[in-house]
Amino acid sequence: MTSAICSIEPTLSSRYFFTDAVYTCWEEILNNTKGSLFMVAAMAAFSIEDMLIKSAAETTSIGIILALFGLGGMLIFILLTWRKGETVLHPAALSRPILLRALCEVIGRFCFALAITLTPLSSASAILQATPLIAMIGAALLFGEQVGHKRWLAVLVGFVGVLMIIRPGLDGFEATSLFAVIATLGFAGRDLATRAASPVLSNMQLGVYGFFVLIPTGLAIMMYQNEPLQFSTTAATQILGAIVFGVMAYNALTIAMRAGDVSVVSPFRYTRLLFALALGILIFGESPDLLTLLGSLLIVLSGGYTLIQTRKRTTTNNIPNAA
Repeated sequence: MTSAICSIEPTLSSRYFFTDAVYTCWEEILNNTKGSLFMVAAMAAFSIEDMLIKSAAETTSIGIILALFGLGGMLIFILLTWRKGETVLHPAALSRPILLRALCEVIGRFCFALAITLTPLSSASAILQATPLIAMIGAALLFGEQVGHKRWLAVLVGFVGVLMIIRPGLDGFEATSLFAVIATLGFAGRDLATRAASPVLSNMQLGVYGFFVLIPTGLAIMMYQNEPLQFSTTAATQILGAIVFGVMAYNALTIAMRAGDVSVVSPFRYTRLLFALALGILIFGESPDLLTLLGSLLIVLSGGYTLIQTRKRTTTNNIPNAA
């Protein structure tokens, strides 16, 4: 970790090592800066993708949107996979973690598409920020990761924030906001399944499989709805834009996670909420109330605190190894 390396004090007997340590610190600072900037760029692109899908859903079936979005994203990732000299159909694609990942991807994408279509973009995006908290619970239960009482308390605070946004039992409660909650569970499950997946599969291959499963899902929704096919040039342009920004976001996210320390870069995920609030207000004329804003703040603070605690624990464990 950067903090473990940069805490080394110079001595006469270690001045040459200290020079290397300073260089290493500077290199890690640059990498973390790069990772943070790419994370912010990824969150901005994801927010624009959400905005375009919400706009397209005003005139087009969500089934058509999912099918075309999946087709476009799959084709782009197939080209990227071939460019890296990798095979698209890897035997590990039929492993249990990948199949579970596909199921969670469908649940997350479908429910979040419904959430941003039927509820304010700002509210749905705020609820989505609880995904890392749910993933942490899953990691503790499935992978045996140690979670201290402080982080459990942070998770509880985050869920209080979610309840403040959806407001069950109150006059402002909207049942459709539960789609965002289900989407959060789906995306958290996808992240956990990705971790359990075989390391022989690259991010590009995972991208192919993740977008592919949206095609039959969208077609199944179209058949279930059995509505006349309505598809305008404007909607086609919006879906194409969503595909482009979705792929850009995915690549930027990959670069961010590989460039810097996870504990440094991950907190910038919460900038997605700021972009979503701005787009919701400017494009759709949304006006989040005080309870929604306070709930969003609790989610962001609890997630940020959880990441800080994780970083402290990791740094403490790594200091003896650096000595």
